[in-house]
Amino acid sequence: MNDEPRLHQLKDWLAKETGMARPRLRPVAGDASFRRYFRLCRGDESFIVMDAPPDKEDCRPFVAIARAMEDRGLNVPRVLAADLAQGFLLLTDLGDVQYAQVLTAQRVDALYDDALAALLRLQAGGFPAGPALPDYGRELLWAEMALFKDWLLERHCGIHLGADDERLWRDGCERLAEAVLTQPRVWVHRDYHSRNLMYTQRANPGILDFQDAVRGPITYDLVSLLRDCYIAWPEQQVLQWQEDYRQRLLASGLLDREVDTETFAHWCDWMAMQRHLKAAGIFARLYHRDGKAAYLADIPRTVGYIVRASRRYGELEFLHRLATQVLERLP
Repeated sequence: MNDEPRLHQLKDWLAKETGMARPRLRPVAGDASFRRYFRLCRGDESFIVMDAPPDKEDCRPFVAIARAMEDRGLNVPRVLAADLAQGFLLLTDLGDVQYAQVLTAQRVDALYDDALAALLRLQAGGFPAGPALPDYGRELLWAEMALFKDWLLERHCGIHLGADDERLWRDGCERLAEAVLTQPRVWVHRDYHSRNLMYTQRANPGILDFQDAVRGPITYDLVSLLRDCYIAWPEQQVLQWQEDYRQRLLASGLLDREVDTETFAHWCDWMAMQRHLKAAGIFARLYHRDGKAAYLADIPRTVGYIVRASRRYGELEFLHRLATQVLERLP
């Protein structure tokens, strides 16, 4: 697709909004969607420009959720100008230093402390007036887990399940979905990880890519951060962060006292397996459907999480065998 006409439209819109005769745009790293991002500088100020083709992306959730998250005291891009019909947004700039770029063994505790404090603010806000977030229900959970089977298992690895194995696969997915649906419901960012958190000098972290937020399980964003598809930490360290966050949830009143360490760890394991099935399938789809090969490098780490977690639960023995088989076939 020749997108030069759209780029001209974007610059014309920016000229009207900013008063700059010739806005000069510099591409910045984007996400795994059809959105494009540019940096616009004016003197000492810099801004981010989002180009979201309206036939492929809807800017309205981004605008509504950004305002709601800002009201909760979170550091998110402020929408300075918007043309929802064309899919153009002018945003404040949170910089270009991702958590993924600065996470080291020496700095991770402090950085995660900031990220977990921000997550608690997100979850503790309840469900105020504002955007009505979609419910993270059974249908969506199933659709996400199907990505693993359709794109990684079958398309990427060439593994096709017979009738008996199909039944075992569906049983495992249903067990995961059922376990996840019993958790308390909170606001869920849905991609709360090291590539969507920006290291900022003020109100760290900056939070991006929240437009797909839902009302869902309390452990979802926690496992997105601690069992990140893009970086891994020692298991005992992860368990300690996990327990520390359980204590924060207890102190905030978001978690009942009956939810002990073992129960919460079980919730995190099963939530993480559901998320990693989805993520591994998406990485394969990005390669086969969208020609984005870079995400292939993240599949072994992501499937490895499933292998290690599922071995702890006898009722998920088939899922463990299947994930192990996939892992053995990956480069």
